[in-house]
Amino acid sequence: MKSLSLLGVSLLLLTSCAKQEANPSSEPQPGYSNTALSTEERVTDLVSRMTLSEKISQLYNDAPAIERLDVPAYDWWNEALHGVARAGKATVFPQAIGLAASFDEELLGDVATAISDEARAKHHYFAENDLRFRYTGLTFWSPNVNIFRDPRWGRGQETYGEDPYLTGQLAIQFIQGLQGDDPKYLKSAAMAKHFAVHSGPEKSRHSDNYIATPKDLRETYLPAFEAAVKEANVESVMCAYNRVNDMPACGSDPLLKEILRGEWGFDGHVVSDCGALADFYGPNDHNLVMAPAVAAAWALKSGTDLNCGTERLSTFANLDFALQKGMVSMDDIDTAVKRLFRTRFKLGMFDPAEMVPYSDIPMSVVGSDKHYALSQKAAEESLVLLKNDGILPLKAGTKVAVIGPNATNPSMLVGNYHGDPIKPVLPLAGIQALAGEGNVSYAPGSALIADQYGHYSIIEAESLFHTDDNNQLQPGLKANYYKADLEKGRIPNSWLMDQEAARVGEPVISRIDPVIDFFWQRSPVDNSVRGEFGVVWEGVLVPQKSGTYIIKSHAEVALNGEKVEAPVTLSAGEQYSLRVHRTFLRTTWGNPIEPSIQLSWLNTSADFTADAVAAAQKADVIIFTGGISANLEGEEMRVELDGFDFGDRTNLQLPAEQTSLLHVLKALGKPIIMVNFSGSAIALNWEEQNMNAIVQAFYPGEATGTALARLLWGEYSPSGRLPITFYKSVNDLPDFKDYSFANRTYRYFEGRPLYPFGHGLSYTRFSYSALNAPDTLTSGNDLTLNATLSNTGKRTGADVTQLYISMPDAPVKTPIRELKAFKRTELAAGETTQLSFTIKAEKLHYVDNDGNFQPYKGKLELSLGSGQPGFASGETIVQKTVLIQ
Repeated sequence: MKSLSLLGVSLLLLTSCAKQEANPSSEPQPGYSNTALSTEERVTDLVSRMTLSEKISQLYNDAPAIERLDVPAYDWWNEALHGVARAGKATVFPQAIGLAASFDEELLGDVATAISDEARAKHHYFAENDLRFRYTGLTFWSPNVNIFRDPRWGRGQETYGEDPYLTGQLAIQFIQGLQGDDPKYLKSAAMAKHFAVHSGPEKSRHSDNYIATPKDLRETYLPAFEAAVKEANVESVMCAYNRVNDMPACGSDPLLKEILRGEWGFDGHVVSDCGALADFYGPNDHNLVMAPAVAAAWALKSGTDLNCGTERLSTFANLDFALQKGMVSMDDIDTAVKRLFRTRFKLGMFDPAEMVPYSDIPMSVVGSDKHYALSQKAAEESLVLLKNDGILPLKAGTKVAVIGPNATNPSMLVGNYHGDPIKPVLPLAGIQALAGEGNVSYAPGSALIADQYGHYSIIEAESLFHTDDNNQLQPGLKANYYKADLEKGRIPNSWLMDQEAARVGEPVISRIDPVIDFFWQRSPVDNSVRGEFGVVWEGVLVPQKSGTYIIKSHAEVALNGEKVEAPVTLSAGEQYSLRVHRTFLRTTWGNPIEPSIQLSWLNTSADFTADAVAAAQKADVIIFTGGISANLEGEEMRVELDGFDFGDRTNLQLPAEQTSLLHVLKALGKPIIMVNFSGSAIALNWEEQNMNAIVQAFYPGEATGTALARLLWGEYSPSGRLPITFYKSVNDLPDFKDYSFANRTYRYFEGRPLYPFGHGLSYTRFSYSALNAPDTLTSGNDLTLNATLSNTGKRTGADVTQLYISMPDAPVKTPIRELKAFKRTELAAGETTQLSFTIKAEKLHYVDNDGNFQPYKGKLELSLGSGQPGFASGETIVQKTVLIQ
């Protein structure tokens, strides 16, 4: 038998040699292509075959292809905060702060699952069309789990609010929905950002050093990240721009090495916020080192694996020099490269499509009826009824005046970091659809603030003409569509492009366009996906009304040969030569994947107040749609207006233009329902005293109008709760840059807020009773409690049960109260259910001043109900004290 085995081996060897001689170019399959091997074996094999320059090139967000190894180019940068963002059409769900207002973990999971369905469909569509640009990949830089500690922060809208427990629980569901549940493959890769101690100001984030005590770190800043890593197994973490306790967040050994990887066991990859590594040496930034190579070595050795560089290029390009000088080792570089490729392998990027369970999700899921219905449900759950004197819900047949700058403002739907909504419903349209157009009058009433308006309209066909061969005006603009070439448009030594020079040859299409209002999924000149093209529209503008107009477009606009860059005065019936042009090129920032273009205007000479009064006089009830928008608050924006600075806010007031309008409307003596759209808290002090009802809407997504109308007319009972505190004034707050939690958020604020965290009204009534909890508990044991919840009202509704604890006997200062559990429960009128909660023993610890968790002993004050103790009262709350021994 032994000799037969040897003979068999010999024959196999001879056969193999014969095959190689017959086909001398054939090589054995490389290990990284062998799907039978483990992911770790494949990653190790692939990285071992790379040259040093190839390895370093893969540490940039826009990693180039390594053709000899069949590694395609990949840009790691993609966004999915509340829908697939910046990649064309996608279902747009409520902004993150609105999703948090639902207090609905299951909803967050469903929304993220829908997002990742659309993400997979779009990614494979792009890949099939050989598109590997930014926003086409599967690595999503979401969610943002920073704590919204101060309402002035413009990016607070991206977070799940001010509470670390709520943030962590919602983040777990969102991450799991993005990443899927397959044991081998990731559906997409989620990211927890920005690690850590990051929440403004935007203006100075590249140079600020924030001091966080060990207690604040462990008690508030880190728990949501820990939940994302240890409970959701998040694939990626982004480090922040700022310094934390003197160290850049992207170069902090305590944060990245000791806590993230050491203590929590994180084994994914870390990405720098974009340009953050250049802040290490930027003279106007942290300015901690002189040389980019030193910064690169510092960040890499601390555990930052991927350098997002943006226009500041890649600091990691200097790692070759850092290696030569001994500042880093080859092992340091290999470790980072392996972490990145481990993610790409887990996403199935090097496997046959039939092996990857998510690769066949069709494009038909994008904007599907199912997803739109989910966006409407999410919008409904995100709306918070702050005040109601009985005016709501409205009765059928009520005549309403919809007044306010956000009634028709598209940016109010979406917040920041968003996709292009597929079926957007603005507030006015939603109200008209439900109430009937004959029952609705409308006027914008005012600007949002200063020269920022929300009611631009497309320049209508009645005002756009061209001249024919007989010099007679004919409807529509002459439009010429050209092929374009990025290289021909480049301006030497500049990031800018010459749009005129980039257009190539004669027009491919010449036609008459009645208006300029287009969305292209494919290039109109060659039907390619993200193809380069340019359009020139020429003709005559004839206004129907005289006035001073603001003309708005992402194209270049000229009237009578002069580029329009400021408001223009136009006379009714007069003819103005018009030229509009835009070239869409494959630049990093300049060409959206699915481009669109509009030509809009707004007549600022209109008497907005008089129009609002006229509309109000036709109605029984005024619905005021005000607030702000993500054009005023957001990330590092160049907005400097009263109350706004570089994306942040300097006060909490409603803009004066809107306040003045509300005073005029109040004087009419008609009931007013205010709908406030904002991503942050507004100090609605006068409004609380003078409005009949107030709805906090945040930025509710593409189903905004439908959801809002259904709430106002009572087709569902509101259930949203505030995930942030609404303060009465910025004067109630510490300095914006003070990162201590003293007198901040509901957990430590010692004043009386306008509306507390967890607040929200309903159209029905709920009562709590029969709280059952032990009188005493031995330290180290879990605490289980239960209670009865009843809907004692006359209609179906949902209540958000909130469980708070207080530890008055702790030897250090602890939160006044702290959320430990929550649950959204829907009950029919008269229905009763039993609720049960368990607080794990480790959650009955407090954090001492050294940042250590200590078991609590003493009186534990429990509160279970529809809101915080001290605000919820009567039958809406039950309380008990448990003695922990």
